Amino acid sequence: MDIKSAVAAERRELAALLDDLSPAQWEAPTLCAGWRVREVAAHMSLGFRYSLPKTLTELVKARGSLHRMTDRCARKDAAAHSAGQLAAFLRDNAGHPWQPPMAGIEGALGHDVVHGLDISVALGLERRVPVDRVRVLLEKVTPRSIKFFGADVGGVELRADDLDWSYGTGTPLAGAAQDLLLVLYGRKLPPGRLRGALQSRFAVREV
Repeated sequence: MDIKSAVAAERRELAALLDDLSPAQWEAPTLCAGWRVREVAAHMSLGFRYSLPKTLTELVKARGSLHRMTDRCARKDAAAHSAGQLAAFLRDNAGHPWQPPMAGIEGALGHDVVHGLDISVALGLERRVPVDRVRVLLEKVTPRSIKFFGADVGGVELRADDLDWSYGTGTPLAGAAQDLLLVLYGRKLPPGRLRGALQSRFAVREV
């Protein structure tokens, strides 16, 4: 698969999805704890809008914490830009060469796919990411990446319904490949999206 083309297509598709959201949906929570759709959309375009010097300045302001920096910038930029502008940042930069540090072009694809799912799954929108994009990301999963994203998949065998793919050993947990990708990126999913005795371990707690 041409991953650069897949990244560009993913960004255009997500921009179109954002264009169709209502004002209430823009303010709704996502699978990224503490972030609304607005903050996630702002974060997705940070790499296009921030130069290296600006990024380093923001990192210094955050006392060297990448998490604090991205959270602060997402909140600031979400407040500074309209919904239309946030969608346009993705569309207008569909071919931008930004990549997460040390993650390569596959990391850029993962960034866009997972954050797009953070939005669509939380809103209950049945967007299906093309399975070839999901396959590329699943094949890049390693114990190191699982640890980085804080995914707790010990003692679990993940089994995709729509791909010939599995990972791990233990109690089976089945679901769509894109939902299992979210699990591997440390997300909790709405109840009912996964099947297996341990499904509640990976579900958002209902209030």
